[in-house]
Amino acid sequence: MAKSAKKMALGKGLSAILNDPDLNSQSTPNPATKTVIGNVIEIPLERITENPFQPRTNFNEEKLRELATSIRELGVVQPITVREIEPDNYQLVAGERRFRASKSIQLKTIPAFVRTANDQESLEMALVENIQRQDLDPIEIALSYQRLIDDVSLTQNQLSERVGKKRSTVTNYLRLLKLDPIIQTGMRDGFVSMGHGRALINIEDPNVQLGIYEKIISKGLSVRATEELVKKTKSEPEVFDLKEPAPTVIKTDWLASFQQFFDKGVKIKANPNGKGSIQIPFDSLDTLQSWVEKIKK
Repeated sequence: MAKSAKKMALGKGLSAILNDPDLNSQSTPNPATKTVIGNVIEIPLERITENPFQPRTNFNEEKLRELATSIRELGVVQPITVREIEPDNYQLVAGERRFRASKSIQLKTIPAFVRTANDQESLEMALVENIQRQDLDPIEIALSYQRLIDDVSLTQNQLSERVGKKRSTVTNYLRLLKLDPIIQTGMRDGFVSMGHGRALINIEDPNVQLGIYEKIISKGLSVRATEELVKKTKSEPEVFDLKEPAPTVIKTDWLASFQQFFDKGVKIKANPNGKGSIQIPFDSLDTLQSWVEKIKK
């Protein structure tokens, strides 16, 4: 395959990986099953095991039930992809939802495309299939990208080709992993968007990051408003200074003056912002009346 042609194929994502002859040639099929390699055949579900490299751990049960209903009515429209691990026994490579939904309605067989793949290829295809889902949150995408880099030893350029995305897009997702874990969780739960996250990345201090994140949540800040707040915080750090102000010191001569005037155990309390209260106990209304007259003079 010419280099330019291969580059175009990689840009198509999972479909390119599944049909890339260079990848197919990297592992040797069992001689007895050469006739099924590269073909779609009906395989008993009991002879297929789940992919141990599956990066996805959460499956929406309602969506699975909807898919199962569709399969019961129309059958499995798109075959799953498997690899042979031993004669007549297979391991799932791609199509986890279709596989689970089919099992849930107790289908006996499922159409499957049989191909050869080593462990690394199986992991890569599972990751790429996961990335191409429509319901992924930004952090899940970023984690899948990072795992492709770490476990499959891809560069960012190679990764962008594999998933059919611009390198700048891949980089923007990966940068989200630098955010505080609390913010990452908020993004996964839908409290903030990727746009909010990209703005917060520009704040290095994690405490300030979290402070702005709390403002986004409490005030419902838009991405544009968040970007403006981040910009102002960077140019004028005092605008969002999260350091605890120094406690207010009550001068001893102030306290002494109050105690001398009222001749009682006066207490003065003040918070770090300078606000507080004066407590003056009295033992009778006559004492209080005398203080009032004293103050009027």
